[in-house]
Amino acid sequence: MNNNNEVTLGAPLSGPVLALAQVPDPVFASGTLGEGIAIDPIDNCLVAPCAGEIIHLAHTLHAVTLRADNGAELLMHLGLDTVQLQGQGFTAQVQPGMRVSPGQPLLTFDMDQVAHRCTSLISLIVVTNGEHFCAERLAASHVNAGEPLLRIAARHGHAPRSVQVGEAVQGVAFVAHAGGLHARPAARLREIAKGFDCTAQLSYHGHLADIDSLMSVMALGVDEHAQVQVICRGPQREAALAALLQGLSTPIAGEQPIPVAVASTLSPLPALAAGLLAGICAAPGLASGPLVRLGSITLPADPGGHAPGEQQQALATALAAVTRSLEHTRAKARQRHDSTEEAIFAAHLALLHDPALNQAAEAAITKGSAASHAWSNAIDAQCQLLLDTGKPLLAERTNDLRDLGQQVVRELLGDCGRMPLPRGAIVVAREITPSDLLYLNSQGAAGLCMAAGGATSHVAILARAKALPCLVAMGEALLEQTLDGAVVLDADNGRLELTPDSHRLQQVSDQLAAHHARHQAQQAQAHAPAHTLDGTTIEVAANVAGAQDAALAHQAGADGVGLLRTEFLFADRHVAPDEEQQLAAYQAVLDAMGDNPVIIRTLDVGGDKQLDYLPLPPEANPALGLRGIRMARANPALFDQQLRALLRTRQPHRCRLLLPMVTEVDELLQIRQRLTELAGELGIDSPPQVGVMIEVPAAALLSAQLAEHADFLSIGTNDLSQYTLAMDRDHAGLAARVDALHPAVLALIAQACDGARQHGRWVGVCGALASDPLATPVLIGLGVRELSVSPPQVGEIKARVRSLDLAQCQRLARELLTLPGAGAVRRACEQYWPSAH
Repeated sequence: MNNNNEVTLGAPLSGPVLALAQVPDPVFASGTLGEGIAIDPIDNCLVAPCAGEIIHLAHTLHAVTLRADNGAELLMHLGLDTVQLQGQGFTAQVQPGMRVSPGQPLLTFDMDQVAHRCTSLISLIVVTNGEHFCAERLAASHVNAGEPLLRIAARHGHAPRSVQVGEAVQGVAFVAHAGGLHARPAARLREIAKGFDCTAQLSYHGHLADIDSLMSVMALGVDEHAQVQVICRGPQREAALAALLQGLSTPIAGEQPIPVAVASTLSPLPALAAGLLAGICAAPGLASGPLVRLGSITLPADPGGHAPGEQQQALATALAAVTRSLEHTRAKARQRHDSTEEAIFAAHLALLHDPALNQAAEAAITKGSAASHAWSNAIDAQCQLLLDTGKPLLAERTNDLRDLGQQVVRELLGDCGRMPLPRGAIVVAREITPSDLLYLNSQGAAGLCMAAGGATSHVAILARAKALPCLVAMGEALLEQTLDGAVVLDADNGRLELTPDSHRLQQVSDQLAAHHARHQAQQAQAHAPAHTLDGTTIEVAANVAGAQDAALAHQAGADGVGLLRTEFLFADRHVAPDEEQQLAAYQAVLDAMGDNPVIIRTLDVGGDKQLDYLPLPPEANPALGLRGIRMARANPALFDQQLRALLRTRQPHRCRLLLPMVTEVDELLQIRQRLTELAGELGIDSPPQVGVMIEVPAAALLSAQLAEHADFLSIGTNDLSQYTLAMDRDHAGLAARVDALHPAVLALIAQACDGARQHGRWVGVCGALASDPLATPVLIGLGVRELSVSPPQVGEIKARVRSLDLAQCQRLARELLTLPGAGAVRRACEQYWPSAH
């Protein structure tokens, strides 16, 4: 029988029939790859179970995938662990793209040779797009080839879309994501694909993965810089293909490689002296305190026989609760404009609802398992799938999966709380999950030590963001330590001191106290102006992304806002904010800063910073494409709306406009003219000051001409560095070399300051270099008179300014321009101005 939604499959082999749960392989047995059945073959020819199209043939010839006429995709896998045979003993009778009839030979194999070299001859037929189909077993304990085996029917409400079959478009891309296609980039691809009416697949080394399954994509083991093929079918296939190719070739904003070793096993590092354990530094710092072990939930034995309906409802309720918790965490990160933390928990949300994971749990529940065990086993199987790729970065992502496992199980068991934690504790665990870390940080943990884990894991990223010293990959010996007495965690030097004497503990205490006292002293003077030793005033402002940041900056003593990124108001929306919404947001920032000035950068999107409601064509090199002021001029209605909102703020004299990505004087003049016209329409006599960002070499070289018509210049050292050095700051192999203290970048900063001085204009720096105390004397010496830093660093940078002699800074800064590279500049700075440490 065969109709649009249902097809009866004949047995592709003869032999005893087994349920998937009986297969001696955890990935297949758990249903991770989908519903299906197994046969222990007694013949050597795999035949087509129904009519359809061959859509994939493994390059090792041990597996073939057939798409039935109703859209079901059927994976037939000969034997277990047969991929390691590399095709020896197998012969293909078909090729991808061929149309086959029921009973037509697909693969033949040498039973003796294969049986001798693989784990088992047990072979499987699995529905890999099981979110659309369910499988009903028809065969008893034994079947002959061609006899009814399974009935495949469309799930109610989930009939496959017409795009499952039909003409396809395809293209290739090189993966630009640091570490390859792990959780976050895989989640990003899935989100891109969901926006189009089509189905999308990824092909890599002969293996196919549906892009809507993170597990399938990650299991491909795609490396950074690898070439992959994207295949799209459906009404919007061309648009989807272009968007997915762009997503693959564009790094996620803020994606940074970590220049430290990666480890994800429990293999110990080389032994140190007695009383010391070695580890890899995932987050720097020094701490002391009692060791506290963080335990995980252990499930009791599952007797089975549970009512599937009840367990399915329990799992759905738990998943909904964890979803709400993750969405709340992500929303809080978005409010703080912490894009790194937001991306991590967005990836967790995507993993939580991954079809492969949920199908595996549902399949186990249907067989009578408790929801807690079904979910835990599905998590374990998916973790094993990632570990089997042999990719260290993907192995680290198993920590994210186990985190989700623990959270859901806590909900299922009614145990949502965690162990109490003494403040100042050094927490020890096999692995610490991202949600655990947020809890530990809220409880005042002083440091983290993990037996496993890696320095590029999500929890390591969070530890650095929270300034929690953290060591990973410390080995099993860590878990064997007794929990008595204080220890010292010296993450900077990669060691845990298990038996520090009183002198060492006092030394650490003194160091931490000195650091705290220095910070307190800096904060006590943070609201006072920052004058150099000879009396020159340097304004220390703050970079902010909204009113909450601005309030924190004002409390921290900032002299103003040196950069308000207005993108925060335009991102994560389906429509642009209207004029009134923008006015309210800008006014809130101005109000939060008291009487201090606020520099507001006009919308800086385009390139790799896309907006849903402002579709831009894919670009081969987004950093050199339609972005910043170029994008604004291409969308005049949107830009006018922003200018009107800025003009209508109260006390407009405190509001200064900053134009991004300017490369020539005409761009500035046209914007000034439009601003004057809009001000006239609104009855405003004195429009706000207008500044130009110096972030491309052309602007630095034209600084004198720009300063003639601009009120001030502000240097964006991040972009200026990558454009000057021709190195993408998101490139995994080059990001560490994109150093704004390179003499070439400093020469452009000097030229910008010299050009501004000709017209009596002041120059600020709002890039990351302004927040580096080592660079403070260099920037001041070159002529910078405003530094815009992250709010917590205002006091530190002001204190740094007060220690400097301007004449010495001017003399030595010019000498630095003659040095051969950034490393030489940094060494010279450390010699000339050692107080940076």
